[in-house]
This record gives sequence, C-alpha cells and structure tokens, in this order.
Amino acid sequence: MPQSLMPWFLVLQRLGIAILTLIIVSFAVFFATELLPGDVAQILLGQAATPEAVAGLRKAMGLDEPAILRFLSWLFGFLRGDLGTSYVNHMAVADLVSGRLVNSLKLAGITTLISVPVALSLGIGAAMWRGSWFDRIVSILTISVISVPEFMVATLSVLIFAVWLGWLPALSYGAADATTFGAMLKAYAMPVITLTFVVSAQMIRMTRAAVIETINTPYVEMALLKGASRKRMVLKHALPNALGPIANAIALSLSYLVGGVIIVETIFNYPGVAKLMVDAVSTRDLPLIQSCAMIFCISYLLLITLADLTAILSNPRLRR
Repeated sequence: MPQSLMPWFLVLQRLGIAILTLIIVSFAVFFATELLPGDVAQILLGQAATPEAVAGLRKAMGLDEPAILRFLSWLFGFLRGDLGTSYVNHMAVADLVSGRLVNSLKLAGITTLISVPVALSLGIGAAMWRGSWFDRIVSILTISVISVPEFMVATLSVLIFAVWLGWLPALSYGAADATTFGAMLKAYAMPVITLTFVVSAQMIRMTRAAVIETINTPYVEMALLKGASRKRMVLKHALPNALGPIANAIALSLSYLVGGVIIVETIFNYPGVAKLMVDAVSTRDLPLIQSCAMIFCISYLLLITLADLTAILSNPRLRR
C-alpha cells in the first residue's frame, strides 16, 4: 500500500472497528436487559392479574416472540430513529429521552468548558517545571483523585460544600427550571465540581506526560542549549508538536464523563439521561433502559474513536 494512503486506511479501519463494536454492544445491551429479573407484563398488571391477562399482555407487547427476532426488530428500529414506546409511561421513548438528553449535554458541556482549560494549564505547568514543588503537588493531587471512585468524590463534595459549609444544595433537582445565573450556579455546582475533579485528574496526567515526552526530543533540547528559556522552549517548540497527543488526552479523559455522569446524576438527583435510566431499571421499562444504555455506549465510542483518529492524523510520520 502507498505510504500516502496509510493514514486513510487506518482511519477507515478504526471506523469499521467502531461500527462492529457498536453492533456487539447493542447485542449485549439488549440481552442484558432481557436477563433482568421479573416479568414485565406481570409487573405492569400487578400480582393480582390472572395468567390469561398476563399472557394476553405479553402477546400484545410482542414479548412472546423469540428473543433474536425482538432484537433485530429493536435494532433496525433504533437505526431508523424509532426508539419504541415506554412500557410504564406509554409515551414514545424518543420524547422521554430528548428533554433529559439536553440536560445531560448541558452538564457535560459545562464540565468540559471548566475542566479542559484547568487541566491543560496544570498539566503544561507541571511539565514546564518538572520536579519542582508545583509539579509534586499537582502529581499528588491528581493521583489522589484518580484513586478515589466517583461516588466517593460526590459524597465528599456533599459533606464539604452542602453539610459543613452550607454553600450549595445537596440536590440538583431544579437544574432544568433554572433561569437566573444564581439558580444555575446552585443547580449545577455540585455535579460539575464532582465531574471536573474526576475528568481533570486524568487529563492533567496525560497532558503532562505528552508535553514531557516532546520536551525530551533532540530538537527541543537543542533549543534549550541555544539559550531559549524554559517557558519559550515549552510554549514555542514543545507545545505545538504535542497538540496531537494532548487532543488525544482530552478525548480519552472526556470519555470518563460517560461513566461518571451515571453516578453523579443519581447521587445529586440531576434530571438527565442517566437518572432516567436508573428509574427505568426499577420499573423494568426495557425500551427506555435499552435506549439510554445505547446513548451512553454511542457517546463513549465516539470519544474513543475520536481519540484514535486524532492519534493517527497527528502522527507526523503518517502525514508525510
């Protein structure tokens, strides 16, 4: 294969892997929800329902068909944008998810706007003054945050800012109705603080490693030997060549939002897609559970694929 076509071959290969992974994930999501205990028809009709009524409802809902046929019907419907109808609310799943998805995207967007500049500043600063007290403090803090799970960070945030200091509310149930800046600050502060800590810690470590790796290259060391200051060496010579790995670090770090937002929305009662999915599990609303789970899987795959593509296209050897 010609060298000039190698990057595009790798890009198509990553996209193909992402599509194949999505098909496998959809299969796993569907059959994992099928393994949830309890009969949907029995739960909807109640324990006093007769076996005939339960059987009739199962037939009306198509639950008496083979699982593989129901999976294919659900998958093709999902690809067409038809997410099905909620068993509990008797509403289109797309209508239930759309409003909650906007709230989750707001939370992810605010977290990104705060965490990315903070993480890049601390990561580049730690690499610029490697071995200094600033680098040691940043490294200790990031390792400490990485070692603590999301629910512990959320619990500590509640204890500090809501219980001890009394600055912020412990729940974010009014986030969707917040119109003023003060109301939005109170509604989003706790979940954003928790997610920012989790996402920034990973991003700081990866950014620091990417910049240090670029600093150790011969052409950057030559600039230092010629009298360039450390600040000029990092900002002018090392940083432009580390943009690819840094972009890769950002995409990989933001993928942690997908897992962290499920815990954060549940703990702070934030009206997002994750909270909707947790509520659907308690009522065994299978179409709603499957759609929410697929949204999270697609988001995670998009970020991971974006990180892979960034790493491929930023490789100077492949560009040449």
